[in-house]
Amino acid sequence: MIHPSSITWVHIGDLHMDEANDWQSRDRLVAIVAEINAHIGDAADFVYLPGDNANHATAEQYRVIADTLASLRLPYRVIPGDHDFELGDLAHYDAAFAEANRPEVEVIAGHRCIFLDIVSAGAGGPDFRLTMHHRNRLLEELARAEAERQTPVVFMHAYPGDLAAVGEDIARIFADARVAFVDTGHTHYNELLNDGRVVYGATRSTGEIEEGGGKPGFSIVTVHGRVPSWRFKETSSDWPFVKIVAPADIRLVTRPADATQVPRPGEVEIVAKLFGGTTQPVMLSVDDGIAQPMLAVSGTALWSLRIKLDAGLHRVAASVGTDRDRVEILVRGEADIPRRGVPIAPGRDLHSIGAWAEHGIAGTQLGPNKNGKHW
Repeated sequence: MIHPSSITWVHIGDLHMDEANDWQSRDRLVAIVAEINAHIGDAADFVYLPGDNANHATAEQYRVIADTLASLRLPYRVIPGDHDFELGDLAHYDAAFAEANRPEVEVIAGHRCIFLDIVSAGAGGPDFRLTMHHRNRLLEELARAEAERQTPVVFMHAYPGDLAAVGEDIARIFADARVAFVDTGHTHYNELLNDGRVVYGATRSTGEIEEGGGKPGFSIVTVHGRVPSWRFKETSSDWPFVKIVAPADIRLVTRPADATQVPRPGEVEIVAKLFGGTTQPVMLSVDDGIAQPMLAVSGTALWSLRIKLDAGLHRVAASVGTDRDRVEILVRGEADIPRRGVPIAPGRDLHSIGAWAEHGIAGTQLGPNKNGKHW
């Protein structure tokens, strides 16, 4: 079986690096970097920091971040958030991170990654705006992705619905361009949105955490072809770690006519990705039936198994060691593919999929921008 190309990244949530709390985020970042180095290796393409890196944008806060990331074996990519713009410019941010770590675009395994600055044109949060340069660059890169048959993926600090202007226009641009995933920070809590066209993700912050008892961690995001998957891992929880990357969980379906998202009845290939090497096989069960061993895909961290599925909704679980991932896969015949209406209020958190405990989403929106305290 020839698998579509896939891209995987590790999302370390907003650091809010600050000496005022005795460099708490530095200590958490040290632990996260150690876990990534020890267990993820080349199963991911890069590490992503989604903005609000330095809490007050000082040179010393950035120095601590850069020094802590120096031991990271994977490349990292960083974008600015409103806290990085606290002094009215990004001078300290630009000085701290080499240009290679803050690209505007990068193509990896057939996926065009577009990194946006939504803070420099405004006054900082909540005044998020795209600069004219980044708006024009976004349109240009999305057009290139279409011309070169690449899958676009976007990285920005907040949802389009948080932009002070033209947020809905930007979300519709993402939808029209068939962006597979938009990865953001800002919320301080884990959340996934699906507006019917595009899946958006936000990951728990590393500093100023309120949900999960204040436990830090990171999410691992994969886009397998055009199928997005997302799962959160708390720091110091057990390894290995597994997640099902195809077909799509029903919560994350954006293209029901695409058989890689909603497969047809018959033989269906389930694909999982394993993080943290192990000699134990990945085991697959369907609808709580007897688990079967999956087959390792040579030269990758992928495991797969073809199974027969009838039309309907199926609970599929992949497990290894003490870890288990579970998704719900919808199987439908061609005659039953639904028609999609015009998206309403795209890119806004009213499209939150809600709680998903097995993937680390509490659904409480517990953070300073919603239901949390003001830090």
